[in-house]
Amino acid sequence: MKRLLIQQLVPIFLTFVTFLVLSTFLYGFLLLLNSIFVQHQVILDFRKRDVLIGIAVYLKTAVDFAIFIGNLMKTNPGWQKRIAIELGTAVGNAFGTFFILAIWVVFKQLPILMAIMVFVASIVLFRMAQESFEEFLKQKDSFIKMRRPAYLLQSQLNFVNKIFRPVLRFFVPNLSLKAKKLSFLNLVVFSFTIPFILGLDDFAGYISLFSIINVFGFALGVLVGHMILNIGLFAIPKKTVQIVTHPIVLIGGGFAFIALGGWGLIEVIRILFTSVL
Repeated sequence: MKRLLIQQLVPIFLTFVTFLVLSTFLYGFLLLLNSIFVQHQVILDFRKRDVLIGIAVYLKTAVDFAIFIGNLMKTNPGWQKRIAIELGTAVGNAFGTFFILAIWVVFKQLPILMAIMVFVASIVLFRMAQESFEEFLKQKDSFIKMRRPAYLLQSQLNFVNKIFRPVLRFFVPNLSLKAKKLSFLNLVVFSFTIPFILGLDDFAGYISLFSIINVFGFALGVLVGHMILNIGLFAIPKKTVQIVTHPIVLIGGGFAFIALGGWGLIEVIRILFTSVL
């Protein structure tokens, strides 16, 4: 019982504490942005819907992250190493989100730059949709009837993504990570980089959502989503990876990313039309 308490409950409790600390930093960071840019204030209030959207989007985009962290935990066993992985990835994920928020607030002051930013985010979302369908097609024995439509969509998205590859290469780095055995401090530093390397395109894709939801609520949902994923990986790692790679999740996420990317392109037209008039 004591061993279970140390190995499971202590890391999970620290995961929750880390979330509370980072949520406080998020609030303070947005206050700072509001004090610098007074023209377009970020509303420091949130609705449950926005938080839930943030959770859903984060968990959907965290497939590669969940698989890699599961392997990293196997390579670095023990509750101390779990704490190191949690601290590093949680702070890395939060800083990535803060960075995107800062860019969005700055660019929001300049409509043309904002339109370019949303356009890039939409392209990134189409890339993420393609990856969802690719992951689905790898699972050969499930949802056979959906395979042909998924293949057709994946092929069309691949064509679109090839056109914009010169842009995408800046947001989807071609870097390979290996789950290696590390000391506690090195594991914290290494874990901090994982959200940036595996999730740079995910961060960029958030931008298309900022025009239709409350930014604070969404960012809070992203932090909650990371906390939920880490708790799942600590408690039931294999089951958690199975859930985030389930065919229904992959197909649903692919269609959701296409819809969000399309909405982003509509938002680009609206911004340009408004700025011209």
